[in-house]
Amino acid sequence: MLYHLLYPLHTTYSFLNVFRYITFRTIYASITALLICFIMGPWLIRKLQAMRIGQTIRDDGPESHLSKEGTPTMGGILIIFAVVTSTLLWANLTVDFIWLVLLVTIGYGLIGFVDDYRKLTKKNSKGVPGKVRLAGEIIIALFVSVIIFTKPGFNTYVTIPFFKTVLPDLGWFYVALSVFIIVGAANAVNLTDGLDGLAIGPAIICFSTFLVFAYLAGNIKTAHYLQISYVAGAGELSIFCGAIAGAGLGFLWYNSYPAQVFMGDVGSLSLGGALGTLAIVTKQEILLAIVGGLFVIETFSVIFQVGWFKISNGKRIFRMAPIHHHFELKGWAEPKVIVRFWIISILLALVAISTLKLR
Repeated sequence: MLYHLLYPLHTTYSFLNVFRYITFRTIYASITALLICFIMGPWLIRKLQAMRIGQTIRDDGPESHLSKEGTPTMGGILIIFAVVTSTLLWANLTVDFIWLVLLVTIGYGLIGFVDDYRKLTKKNSKGVPGKVRLAGEIIIALFVSVIIFTKPGFNTYVTIPFFKTVLPDLGWFYVALSVFIIVGAANAVNLTDGLDGLAIGPAIICFSTFLVFAYLAGNIKTAHYLQISYVAGAGELSIFCGAIAGAGLGFLWYNSYPAQVFMGDVGSLSLGGALGTLAIVTKQEILLAIVGGLFVIETFSVIFQVGWFKISNGKRIFRMAPIHHHFELKGWAEPKVIVRFWIISILLALVAISTLKLR
């Protein structure tokens, strides 16, 4: 919005030429989103407390979590509002990729909102039935994936990290892969959101990493030099990534241990869905497994735990899944689990960035 209002005036006021640069707008999109969360956070927390929108704690969870019962949840609304507002202010809105990532963010946020609302009204941690929620996620992901697939100039090659010449063309199967990645990423972030700041920290790291990849993929000279797929318009997604990183930092101010507010499913599903969509648009589909490796580990810890429990007549691999609860039950303090998982996420992000040269 600001881009469309102010940049055309650069011929009269030369200093407005800075709005031409994605880097400039990304920085201020981040600052804008951070300030929105920082300023509106206390108001939202008071509002959620007044409406008695408090977290319901699962009965079979760690005993230390029982004290969190009633902590305001659905704080992801603040993240979504900050991201959408900041993106609309600073991005070039003629780029359709911007609207697609916003659609996924808001759409998955609505699914999460309904899920959170049912948990609150039913006073349990079940929420929307899994099949119903999954169906909604698939519908949105399928819609967006088909639009991306049919976009002129968008190829269906899959980029394999570390191998510049291995580019399998999936054709229509690319749509199925896209749906799997978007839905999988959404639920992986959702599973990770179990400790104060545990999900938002790695999310900030992941979106900051994809900020780099989006910027590079949108620059034809840089993309060709680094031998990555050039995607026209992808550079504008740097602004969206910057907005999420900024909003995440602002939210973390209130979500860090001990949390004053939780993001809820409305936040975790929207962040995960957006992350999966970014991986598709920037043509870094497989790289997401490295960048978001922490989310992958959390997800597989649940899959392995449930699978082994069923085939071994009640035996467990971990003391509790997702795996962050396993370390809690081993005696690790919650802040220690959180910070160490953040460190792992940073290391994985560095490995992902290294693939730009290790090809």
